[in-house]
Amino acid sequence: MKKQSFIQGTLILLAAGIVNRMLGFIPRIALPRVMGAEGVGLYQLAYPFFIVLVTVITGGIPLAIAKMVAEADGQSQPDKSRRILHTGLVLSASLGLIFTLAAYFAAPWVSNVLLTDSRVYHTFVSMIPMISIVAVSSVYRGYFQGRQNMIPSALSSVLESVIRIFFMLWFAWLLLPKGLAFAAAGAMLGVTVGELAGMLVLLWQYASTLKKDKTESPVPAEYPANSPPGDEQELSGTSLLRRMLRIAVPVTAGRLVGSFSYLLESIITARSLALAGIAAAAATAQYGSLQGMVIPLLLLPGVLSSSLAVSLVPSLSEAAARKDMPTIHKRLQQALRLAMVTGAPFVAVMYIFAVPLCTLLYGSPDTAPMLRLMAPFALFLYIQAPLQAALQAMDRPGRALLNTLIGAVIKIALILMLASRPEYGIYGAIIAIIVNSILVTLLHGYSVVRLIKLSVRLGDPLKTVAALIIMAAGMSYIYSSVPLPGADWLQFLISAACGMAIYLGLCLLTGLISARDLEHLPFLKRRR
Repeated sequence: MKKQSFIQGTLILLAAGIVNRMLGFIPRIALPRVMGAEGVGLYQLAYPFFIVLVTVITGGIPLAIAKMVAEADGQSQPDKSRRILHTGLVLSASLGLIFTLAAYFAAPWVSNVLLTDSRVYHTFVSMIPMISIVAVSSVYRGYFQGRQNMIPSALSSVLESVIRIFFMLWFAWLLLPKGLAFAAAGAMLGVTVGELAGMLVLLWQYASTLKKDKTESPVPAEYPANSPPGDEQELSGTSLLRRMLRIAVPVTAGRLVGSFSYLLESIITARSLALAGIAAAAATAQYGSLQGMVIPLLLLPGVLSSSLAVSLVPSLSEAAARKDMPTIHKRLQQALRLAMVTGAPFVAVMYIFAVPLCTLLYGSPDTAPMLRLMAPFALFLYIQAPLQAALQAMDRPGRALLNTLIGAVIKIALILMLASRPEYGIYGAIIAIIVNSILVTLLHGYSVVRLIKLSVRLGDPLKTVAALIIMAAGMSYIYSSVPLPGADWLQFLISAACGMAIYLGLCLLTGLISARDLEHLPFLKRRR
């Protein structure tokens, strides 16, 4: 099976991530127009439970499988790779079945007791079939990543997004006459159909891979001739399961903190808004605007940092095994610089053009103040992913877990204190999220600096912030002072394009982006 290099794998994941983020905005834009902010809120209230359940099942298992399969391939043990896959499938599918049944029987209690809006029941039940589907898909994704083949994961995720979008909107529109509760449930059913399609693509890719492997190695050996003594014991299912759990449990625990934080955030925010005197329907609409409109827009530029984080784990792990600290420093510095430089212009656009963006995308100008308040702090989110990946790659998942836990506790406490006060309301929850993103990023950064003695370069952040401010001032001036022909959306696009040009020029002048960086782009390489 053909493998990709570190750069190729990152670019494949980046391309798929960009496509998925762009496609993901279609339902973000269309769903509020189909069923309004209140319907989106019903959908969003159920989704955190799905995230928690999926995190329990798949949190660290794909990463463990990827690491173990990569080691087996490096030792020329294809049979061991397949045994790892089968062990992971048994573990993940068993957990998926258990939690599917648990979610089904707990659905009435969750919707009527934990949440403030009983209409969430239909959406909650509609998401239950996804649990087992995602459990199986995640194992195959980990297997392909371990074999350094990112194409199946990228292909399945893109196809899943296309099918999900179509069925989300179609089912929501079909069920809207029955009420918002059924429309939100229809949207969740559309997500289930998309996940099923993504799983089928992975199964097809795996079958194709088996055929290619048999063609390349028609007489597979059960155990390689050069395998060390005791290798037969390493191939046993029990031994593989124990090692898989040793790798997966700390990673799962770390991700569970974030997932439980997201779940508690949805529950406590709804209850705090009720204490502030906001009606359940209005509170659901406000929460839907925050989690269904503002947060996805803020996370859109983070697609590069997410792709870098996925690729950094095996890359830094390999360098750490060789004790190659210069390579570790170089790759982490590159990842942090790229995350800052690529995220900063979008921060400026979201801050300056909050009203046009929310109006054009969602038809909801009332959401703009939330976006404008959160936009300046989004840079902390973009650099958080590479820092956390570095801690995991350097065998410090416990440190990442502790940092995330500290941030989660403070965030929940701030939501309770602020969102329950009428003068703050939903903005209390926003302040808590901002504090959490800043605190966790700073804690991750401090941990990385202490662990690998990373030198902190203040020049790049200062240059980035200066370029961001100049870009924002230029866009604001063009948008408000320079008369441009056409509709408001055209003036917004022209102003944003001019701002991007200003920012790119400043990055080239200050050295944030160099000619050498541009030479790494594949299409420029071919032309040289």
